[in-house]
Amino acid sequence: MSTDSRLLPIGFAMGVTHRKLTALFQQRLHAHGITPEQWSTLNQIDRAQGLIQREIAERTGKDKPTTTRILDHLEKKGLIYKKAGDRDRRSFLVYSTELGQDLIRVTTPIEDSVTADVKACISEAEYDIMMELLLRIQLHLRVQLGHSELVED
Repeated sequence: MSTDSRLLPIGFAMGVTHRKLTALFQQRLHAHGITPEQWSTLNQIDRAQGLIQREIAERTGKDKPTTTRILDHLEKKGLIYKKAGDRDRRSFLVYSTELGQDLIRVTTPIEDSVTADVKACISEAEYDIMMELLLRIQLHLRVQLGHSELVED
């Protein structure tokens, strides 16, 4: 790593990396008619059927208005459906449809290919260290923000 790169603000460096990873994932997902943001949300719903909106927002690191917008898009595409909650009729449970489940099965290898591309330029040990550091930074920033939920950048 050059001395000049150490002078970059961490938020800038992480932001550029995030945008490049998202652009690569978007490019590969394009033929399937879903964005990385939508894919991440659908993936969380598919992994844990019957989540409420707040849980989906926490799992994806999105705020509630953004989560609402994404859920509306997924519902219009026929990838999810909402069902009124048993305990609280104001909240709804979200499930992936068969179409949504099929899309996740077909596109998970695409997400895996993005991870593989990252791993191609660093060692397995460096990848593990990077993931550990990113999670540690996330936890620290959650504490600094005074809450346990993730906040969209």
